[in-house]
Amino acid sequence: MTAQEPKNDGVDLNDPKLSRFDVFREGLRRDGIEILHYEPRYSKPGTKDEKRMERIVGFLFLLAGLFSLAFLAAYIWWPWEYGDGAGGWGDPSRSYTTVIGVCFGLALLFFALAVLTWAKKLLPVEELVQERHDGPSDPEDRKIAEATVDTIVDDIGVKRRPFLKKAALVGAAPLGVAAIAPLGGLIKDPGDMLTVTGWNPEEASKPEHVEDAGNFEGRKYVRLMMRDGKLVRPDMVSTGGQITVYPGYEHGASNKEALAPTLLIHLREEDAEQLRENLYPMYEQVKVETGNGEKEMPAMFGNFVAYSKICTHVGCPASLYEQQSQRLLCPCHQSQFDVVDNAAPVFGPATRHLPMLPIAVDEEGYLIATSDFLVPPGPAFWNRPSLPEGWEE
Repeated sequence: MTAQEPKNDGVDLNDPKLSRFDVFREGLRRDGIEILHYEPRYSKPGTKDEKRMERIVGFLFLLAGLFSLAFLAAYIWWPWEYGDGAGGWGDPSRSYTTVIGVCFGLALLFFALAVLTWAKKLLPVEELVQERHDGPSDPEDRKIAEATVDTIVDDIGVKRRPFLKKAALVGAAPLGVAAIAPLGGLIKDPGDMLTVTGWNPEEASKPEHVEDAGNFEGRKYVRLMMRDGKLVRPDMVSTGGQITVYPGYEHGASNKEALAPTLLIHLREEDAEQLRENLYPMYEQVKVETGNGEKEMPAMFGNFVAYSKICTHVGCPASLYEQQSQRLLCPCHQSQFDVVDNAAPVFGPATRHLPMLPIAVDEEGYLIATSDFLVPPGPAFWNRPSLPEGWEE
């Protein structure tokens, strides 16, 4: 007999005297699997110990369902929008990610414990040895497969353990919903939240921001400020120096404006001249709305240039400035950007230049943003425009 021949010594599977387990065992034997040991976990079904273990497994399934429902509730109703941080660590929005992570993690944990406990404490103890072989299926193999599945179902005890069946369904149903619930975030159109930042001039016209805005040729614009709230004047940045700036209004430096952090650099004269020669056309002629109509201005102000601080690879802070080489480095994955060539990527995985923020000085001498970023800052995303409206490749 070769390894590919079935071990058939004349056992008639149609013999009515054969039990389902006999058919199951014969099927395993024909497939080269011998049952060395097979023993029910409990000698008699329905014992007190078995019932106690059923309750434990069922309780674990119910806990999985409970935490799945908690995840869904937190995912939908827990405050998630970043505030101004005034609430400190007591601000519920700070714990949003933690809450949904803990709830979903516990749901998976209890469901896994329930399955493992069921297998270890309720399924029969068995030891099998298998001889591997190949061969086509035939009608008898199909009958054996049916008996095998039925035996496994019988061993699991779903039919005679209705409580566990119901508990597993109660636990699995919310867990399944919880697994697909995050897809709901793809249903809502994000609108302009990925393309409009806190530098947009419309922010300066809002009632809560208008008092902090700068006036430039008859229109309000967002001023540049440091993290401590101090507004920025050109003389505050030494030649060759750089600072991180944020929209100059309340909450401008908070996570609510996560796309806004910008690096303001005061270039040396020769470096600024080189950048002016290399400016992309869209940065040479930025359309600025004023009280007297639209006008075109360069994105730079004198020897000052402002680049988005968010790396276009995966969003790390690209803020390591090498004055001698005129490179901006991102510490996460070593992307490098050429400061005097529109912050174009010159090394590393980033493939897009850092967007430039058009800047000027208002009537009181403070630096302002005359426009939002002309291209969206940060990593790429679906339908991300590569150039501002009206420009062509």
